[in-house]
Amino acid sequence: MYPSKSSFRWDASDYAKHSQGQYGWAMANIGKLALQGTESVLDIGCGDGKVTLEIARLVPRGRVLGIDHSEEMIALATRLIQLPHVTFRALDAQALDFDGEFDAVFSNSTLHWVPDQAAVIRGIARALKPEGRIVLSMGGRGTAAIVFKALDAMAQEQRWSEFLAGVLSPHHFLGPEEYRPWLAAAGLQADRVELVAKPMRHADVAALEGWLRTTWMMYSGRVPENQRAEFLRDLAERVRKDCAVADDGVLLMPMVNLEVEAHKTRGRD
Repeated sequence: MYPSKSSFRWDASDYAKHSQGQYGWAMANIGKLALQGTESVLDIGCGDGKVTLEIARLVPRGRVLGIDHSEEMIALATRLIQLPHVTFRALDAQALDFDGEFDAVFSNSTLHWVPDQAAVIRGIARALKPEGRIVLSMGGRGTAAIVFKALDAMAQEQRWSEFLAGVLSPHHFLGPEEYRPWLAAAGLQADRVELVAKPMRHADVAALEGWLRTTWMMYSGRVPENQRAEFLRDLAERVRKDCAVADDGVLLMPMVNLEVEAHKTRGRD
């Protein structure tokens, strides 16, 4: 998780309870790393460590390093995941300081928080061994449109307008046209770079509200604490109305992910 300590703090435990949507996306992408069991893997934006653990299970004779900008997340991950070949470290993804250490780099639902994603790609390229590969998935251009629609409507209403006035989204939702040149400049060969519609599954409106509470606090945090629960209920109900409903009753919130698969070409180490 990325936003700076000066903007707001992640509630690591609450996030861990309401990040099943992000976890599901990660599980759908881990297999694309094609791990053989001995690799060294870097997990960027490891959060509470659930995904890092799944990677670790695939490399029992390798090692995994999970990094996150949030010290709260790293503290939780370190407490929950205790395996000899897994370590965690608080680190800014824009300032990766590795040199040819990793066979693979993975990142899920993180890089859309990062202002300078080109710097992340350069750091990943330095961190990789020759022929090392990357699988990245993040919010892409056009994602969460129904959340922004609901927030825009609430900003026009008297009871919420003073709290939402002037708030700027910390997200950086990009597309292939930005990433392909960055990959090439860093010596990474793009294998697949595309925007993909990826509905996020929420068991019910309470789960949707939990997700909004734990990942949209740059908006809810501007609301006085004694009105925050009402604000989140209002926001969740507005978003719910624009969600599809699956056959099993789960809410399907329309989202768009930018997915990046690439590898490091030889001669650029």
